[in-house]
Amino acid sequence: MNNEQSTELPNSLNRTEVNFTSVSTSYEYNRGECRTGNNMSKNKDSHPTEFMRTPPWGTVTMLEEGPRYRINRIEVKPGQHISTQMHYHRSEHWIVVSGTARVIFDGQEHLLRQKESTYVPMNTRHRVENPGVIPLVMIEVQNGEYLGDDDIIRFSDGESKGEEDKVTS
Repeated sequence: MNNEQSTELPNSLNRTEVNFTSVSTSYEYNRGECRTGNNMSKNKDSHPTEFMRTPPWGTVTMLEEGPRYRINRIEVKPGQHISTQMHYHRSEHWIVVSGTARVIFDGQEHLLRQKESTYVPMNTRHRVENPGVIPLVMIEVQNGEYLGDDDIIRFSDGESKGEEDKVTS
C-alpha cells in the first residue's frame, strides 16, 4: 500500500469556468470570481465553487454543492430575518456558529445559541430571525432530491393565512 497522496485535482475541479443556472439567475465562476447581473459579489480569496448572495437581511455564501446537498454559510444582520418559506423537495439543518437564532417552525419558536442546531423537515413553513445585537452566523446543510430556487415558496411576513408570495430572487 502506497502512503503517498496525489496532489493533482480531479478533472472536474480543474475547470476554470462552471455555469449554474437557476430559475432567475445564471452564475459564472472563474477561479473564485463570480459574475452575474444579480446581487453577487467577487471574492478573490474564495474557493472556485464558492459564491455569495447579498439579500437585504445579510449574506448567503455557498461553500459546497453536490447532487443531493448544498452547504451554505448564512449571516443575518442584527434585527433582521429571512422570509417565511417552505420547500417541497428539501430539508434543512442549521448550526449556529455565532450569535443567537430565533427559529420559528411547526408553530413553535426555538432560540438557538452558538454550537446548537435544529432540523427543519421538508414541507414545513419556517423562518430564522436574529434577535441579537451581533450578526447571526449559521451553517446550513440542505438535503433533497431537488435544490432549485423554484422550490422556495415564500410567504408574506406577518401573513397568518399562508398566502404565497411571488418568488423573486
